[in-house]
Amino acid sequence: MTRSVYVTGIDRGDGRQVVELGVMELLTRQVDRVGVFRPLVHDGPDRLFELLRSRYRLAQDPATVYGLDYQEASALQAEQGTDELVSVLVDRFHRVARDYDVVLVLGTDFADTQLPDELSLNARLANEFGASVLPVVGGRRQTAESVLAETRNAYRAYDGLGCDVLAMVTNRVAREDRDEIAGRLAGRLPVPCWVVPDEPALSAPTVAQITQVLDGKVLLGDDAGLSRDALDFVFGGAMLPNLLKALTPGCLVVTPGDRADLVVGSLAAHSAGTPPIAGVLLTLNEEPGEEILTLAARLAPGTPVVSVTGNSFPTAERLFSLEGKLTAATPRKAETALGLFERYVDTSDLNKRVSAPSSDRVTPMMFEHKLLEQARSDKRRVVLPEGTEERVLHAAEVLLRRGVCDLTLLGPEDTIRKKAADLGIDLGDSQLIDPAVSELRDAFAEKYAQLRAHKGVTVELAYDVVSDVNYFGTLMVQEGLADGMVSGSVHSTAATIRPAFEIIKTTAGGPSSGGASIVSSVFFMCLADKVLVYGDCAVNPDPDAEQLADIAVQSATTAARFGVEPRIAMLSYSTGTSGSGADVDKVREATELVRLRRPDLMIEGPIQYDAAVEPSVAATKLPDSEVAGQATVLIFPDLNTGNNTYKAVQRSAGAIAVGPVLQGLRKPVNDLSRGALVQDIVNTVAITAIQAQAQSPAAPTTATAEPAH
Repeated sequence: MTRSVYVTGIDRGDGRQVVELGVMELLTRQVDRVGVFRPLVHDGPDRLFELLRSRYRLAQDPATVYGLDYQEASALQAEQGTDELVSVLVDRFHRVARDYDVVLVLGTDFADTQLPDELSLNARLANEFGASVLPVVGGRRQTAESVLAETRNAYRAYDGLGCDVLAMVTNRVAREDRDEIAGRLAGRLPVPCWVVPDEPALSAPTVAQITQVLDGKVLLGDDAGLSRDALDFVFGGAMLPNLLKALTPGCLVVTPGDRADLVVGSLAAHSAGTPPIAGVLLTLNEEPGEEILTLAARLAPGTPVVSVTGNSFPTAERLFSLEGKLTAATPRKAETALGLFERYVDTSDLNKRVSAPSSDRVTPMMFEHKLLEQARSDKRRVVLPEGTEERVLHAAEVLLRRGVCDLTLLGPEDTIRKKAADLGIDLGDSQLIDPAVSELRDAFAEKYAQLRAHKGVTVELAYDVVSDVNYFGTLMVQEGLADGMVSGSVHSTAATIRPAFEIIKTTAGGPSSGGASIVSSVFFMCLADKVLVYGDCAVNPDPDAEQLADIAVQSATTAARFGVEPRIAMLSYSTGTSGSGADVDKVREATELVRLRRPDLMIEGPIQYDAAVEPSVAATKLPDSEVAGQATVLIFPDLNTGNNTYKAVQRSAGAIAVGPVLQGLRKPVNDLSRGALVQDIVNTVAITAIQAQAQSPAAPTTATAEPAH
């Protein structure tokens, strides 16, 4: 069984950081404790390790990550030979391996290392570490024939040196050659070969990186603006109309600092979204006057304007030699890299080949990884009514870069595009719809009037109602133009879910036939080593026994859908037969109803919280129970108890609370907390997509709804 994966190459410039990041993502889905080891390192900060450490919350001591620096290694090899060098590195590797379930090894980078036959050294280290090898071959600026030959030769080289080659990755190939190369490599080697195209956004430097390298002075711009990728450079010297024609999406405008007309014109074009630019770089150490900078700040808030001392020609030389880096300071590049890896690498196959030991623990990160992976496996369309909200736009970018689902954003299209441009966000193929002017509004008004005719709703009144983004989004879900909806970052819970109660309604048939009599909710409580399901903590204030039983069945179904084996604890202040009273009797009756309706479910109740989750307490109070001490689904008797408990656990135990996740609706609609973070929104959208997978076939393409703009 492989306990280590050694990612290596054959030359510099292969962009293998994408593969190293992708493999780390894969490993952390399976096991809790993943170590990192880099046998040889250059002086200075290790950008990739810092990215891995911040992204995956690694607790590993950085001092244990590295074997030797290249100068030490070169001197040791020259004085005492390769065997001694290898012996030292093997010893340091095992100091890491003994403390972790699996180790990701980052091979040498073939860059100014002064080590002879570096490929053979990597192969020998992999063999001595007992690690399987994942070689990466760079294909940038190479012909298809050259890439094919290098890939086959790289496999033969590592295989011939006795390595256990997991697979091959050919990276950074020209997009137009990617399919041809993949087709010609298929079946030509004994192991899979995955071909990944070059992605300009990964090699593009950010404005912040450019500013640092050129020792620039930031005149305007915020952190979000400085994190934008400079996908192109446009040099301004001509008149403004000619410059505007030359602008491209994501370009950095480089112009002398005394050309106020070009500065203002570029930012005005950005503000209009025609096109959105990365920023403006001013040369000659000239800065516009205060009145120009004030106007610029109003035109495009957050967009960087940076001043440098050199003139345009030497600045251009340095710009064209820059290449973007994956670092802890470029999280958006990391999302792009992971999206690329997950799209072109068969992660399921690689996962089987790695065969890392599975962990019994389920950490919050592992749970979040699983959500994204499950949502990606069968992509659905989710509508986000709050399309102008900054957190929603950032979440949309993550979801799109990772390929989690398709998105529809609601709101004035110009406002969404301008806000996205100001944030440097590429919305890709997202569908943008303004309910106020949409051609769907008339049909939705007719539909809503039919559904609410018994309440006296006319078409005229409905026409006003459906312009509300939450009603419009809910009707999109109802009519099959989207598979689910997520809202609530700036709307109240009532505003988010009331349309669902009126339009989508509960699953048919009621609890006796597998449906639902009420809508309820659960939170996934991600503790340090497990995930528990809490219900209902957000919707029903004081459910009766029938409703409580319904909540329990719904919650068990939701838990199973997300990989949590349901063992239901019906919570009360009393365990077993030790107490009495109306509240305990309600829980006891609900427990019996669940047993009657779903005899296949493991359930215990009434039971106190400590007896439900702590084996030592369960052994005393309910020694023969199959649920006590190991409950995974905890059903609270009322909203007061549930809401306070989930918040207490969240704050006191440091748990991550994912939810509320609504259940019982015929189609998925979910509510966000108004304090939701970007990652909370990402998780909730993924959950909604997974719920949609279980409930219906995929929605029609956007062409059947309204053209994407």
